[in-house]
Amino acid sequence: MDLTELQLDALREMANIGSGNAATALAAMLGRPVDLSVPSAAALPLADAVEAVGDVDELITAVGIPVVGDLGATVLLTFQPEAAATLCGFLGAAGDPEMELSALQEIGNILGSAYISAMGSMCGLELEPAPPQAASDMLGAIVASVLAPVAAYSDVALLLDSAMIVEDSECRFGFLFVPDEEGVATVLGRLGLWGQAA
Repeated sequence: MDLTELQLDALREMANIGSGNAATALAAMLGRPVDLSVPSAAALPLADAVEAVGDVDELITAVGIPVVGDLGATVLLTFQPEAAATLCGFLGAAGDPEMELSALQEIGNILGSAYISAMGSMCGLELEPAPPQAASDMLGAIVASVLAPVAAYSDVALLLDSAMIVEDSECRFGFLFVPDEEGVATVLGRLGLWGQAA
């Protein structure tokens, strides 16, 4: 799906509002300053979006959040091992796999919920995050299990390239928003940007 620069700007603006909310909530949780920005946004075929996140054989920790309401979707946040270890260290959870997974699930929930809330507010859509699930595995395996239900109805994902600095430590993460059929059109339509020539 080729989006116009205006459409991508709208998605970036939406993501930056979510980033501001997420940074505030995360800073309170971590007890440290958090700077979060979204330098780029893209709407890509699902397979290309996954490839942009990382190698399918790469070990990552991911948090999947189903979205319910006016639009069905799944949010997938992915953390590279280095970023996951840094964040878990801030929470005193490093070294215990179960505690690490629980900590990242909570961090992912804060980040994902902030973006979902921003999207709902800007688009006038009722969107609610369902309980998150976290897993550590190869990217390909996680995508196959977490995105399988929604991937059957959608082949487009919104990919946000997220840069996060926590107390001078870089903790990048991947953010995929995979809506059900016509979901991207619904979001852009609510922003008054659907149907414009790319």
